[in-house]
Amino acid sequence: MKKLKYKVSLVFFGVIASLSSCTMFNEPVTEIQEVEILPEDIVELRDDQIKLAGIQTGSVEMRSVNNTLKVNGIVSVAPQNKATVCMPLGGFIKSTSLLPGNAVNKGQTLAVIENQDFIDIQQNYLEAKNKLVFAEAEFKRHTDLYKDDVYSEKNVQQVTVDYKNLKALVKSLEQKLLLIGINADQLNEDNISNTVNLVSPIKGFLKAANVNIGKYVSSTDILFEIVNSDKLFLELTLFEKDAEKVVPGQNIKFFVNNGDDVHEAVITQTGKVVSDDKTFMVYASVVSACKDVLPGMYVNALIEESNIEAPSLPSDAVVSFDDKNYIFTFEKDKVEAGKNMTEYRIIEVKKGIAASGYTEIRLPEGFNIHTAKVVIKGAYNLLSAKKNAGEMAC
Repeated sequence: MKKLKYKVSLVFFGVIASLSSCTMFNEPVTEIQEVEILPEDIVELRDDQIKLAGIQTGSVEMRSVNNTLKVNGIVSVAPQNKATVCMPLGGFIKSTSLLPGNAVNKGQTLAVIENQDFIDIQQNYLEAKNKLVFAEAEFKRHTDLYKDDVYSEKNVQQVTVDYKNLKALVKSLEQKLLLIGINADQLNEDNISNTVNLVSPIKGFLKAANVNIGKYVSSTDILFEIVNSDKLFLELTLFEKDAEKVVPGQNIKFFVNNGDDVHEAVITQTGKVVSDDKTFMVYASVVSACKDVLPGMYVNALIEESNIEAPSLPSDAVVSFDDKNYIFTFEKDKVEAGKNMTEYRIIEVKKGIAASGYTEIRLPEGFNIHTAKVVIKGAYNLLSAKKNAGEMAC
């Protein structure tokens, strides 16, 4: 508000009419007063104007303020509560009976997969296992005979290599069987099968089922997506300027899809990186039992900020003009032309949290909150007087 206030000369023109019997002069009469130029950040009022405007002064208070930060986000689940199910060796879907939305338990069969390669793996494993039994016996026998100087060291080394190679082969085939869901300990010559059961790795519900009977699936195809919604969390998007307002442990109330049901969460972690659009992520664990709240749903959240001590004034003491905020402080009393006058200084401030009729203010450097007398009532009348170059607008 860059505007100089002037106390200007007042010129009164008195034109004497023919009806007047008090004077015989026709010429204008001019009364000249001295000109005073006030600083651009000063506004002055007479005592009667101050009384009419209801101006009162007070002090800046250190108050405990609490604010609610409004943010948006989505419902999500932790990585350990979400699973993508594939078939490592591929195959044909022999049977399945599940649909998206079905609840599943950990270890439950999702589909039966058929592949001739399963037979080869089982056969190779059993053959290698049988050979390993013989190789192990030969290894022990040759070792004992070598100790008795019956066999040469070269023969023992060859037997040892054959034994260790077979042992490694058996272990690798065991892992292949485990990969496709076959327990090697329960496999024997009588239960070789060309099918395996694809089972759920976690408890939850089916988010997607991309299968049908007879379909061939490769090792890279996603067959099922499973989500455990027992432990949900929120992914909230905040602006960079609000980074200092949130910390782990703060409580959150949130609403799903603009609904009326209130749910609760607690902030567990704040993002450490600001994105290109000047936002960052905040993560919160849902602590209340939320019926019909599913991953991917849109939420409106209210973050309850912690109480802090901050310089505050009654909200009416802070006035706005041209997108800036100001307060007025008492400057001095003076006598001018026999009249009592008071000067007030206008000071630009930054507004913070507003609650319970008080507003947090960020004051300029060097402002002494202990000695300053701030206008707490009538500030808008002072602003009007300032905008009108000293003409009081009450």
